Amino acid sequence: MAGGTCSAGQAGPGTDYAVSLDGGPSRPDPRSAFQPRGIGGPSRVVDHSAFGWTDSGWRGVPLAGSVIYECHVGTFSEQGTFDGIIDHLGHLVDLGVDIIELLPVAEFPGRWGWGYDGVDLFAPHHAYGGPDGLKRLVDAAHAHGLGVVLDVVYNHLGPTGNYLPEFGPYFSARHQTNWGDAVNFDGPGSDEVRRFVIGNALMWLRDYHCDGLRLDAVHAIVDGSATHITEALAVEVDALAAHAGRPLFLIAESDLNDPRFVRSRDAGATAWPPPGLTSGTMPCTPC
Repeated sequence: MAGGTCSAGQAGPGTDYAVSLDGGPSRPDPRSAFQPRGIGGPSRVVDHSAFGWTDSGWRGVPLAGSVIYECHVGTFSEQGTFDGIIDHLGHLVDLGVDIIELLPVAEFPGRWGWGYDGVDLFAPHHAYGGPDGLKRLVDAAHAHGLGVVLDVVYNHLGPTGNYLPEFGPYFSARHQTNWGDAVNFDGPGSDEVRRFVIGNALMWLRDYHCDGLRLDAVHAIVDGSATHITEALAVEVDALAAHAGRPLFLIAESDLNDPRFVRSRDAGATAWPPPGLTSGTMPCTPC
């Protein structure tokens, strides 16, 4: 805890804290739910059950045939916040929009940015309004009949404030990407890394009531496992959708132009790798 120490039992909602590895410098919790002072500050405990949702009657929106409006939180409104978008939801409905897609909102360096250099994957950007701000937006969108898709990035993390390598084998030099060492989805210690990413995706759908996720640049995800990380993620999202009683979906961005990305798993879309494909260019399975 900033300025002192506390036990786990005292760390209730609103408590600010940091993590020190073997007496080293203070770091944000890798699963921090909120970074109120940005990437270099302490983490804050969040009680997701405390938010007063009003969307209990929301039954979701189908992806097929929907009109999706891509939205950058920082520039969409004069306020540049989640709450700033709420004032314009009626306009989006009048335009014929069915779903708003938010560019990445996981905590990233600075006040402004596209969001693709996020480093605290579980924490909505503090300058946009943090966890409660995002929940207010999703709740209001559902009240307007709009679904919400969140853009998430699992092929890399930003270079500034990325402390994950200090906590474990989150990255591996076995595979290289345009951003350096690849996220470790198939090497030693990768089971925990896979759970970290899947847990993050399920959190946005469960705790923030998002209707879907858009997975950034899945062609840059290298995974030679028997079950590719995107297939494992799709299976768990399907299970969560069944439990929630509403449709939840994944959209994979890919530049491979491969029809297997839009086939169902039952149709054999996950038979990787195709003949002649090397592990260094391993594509992902469809979502």
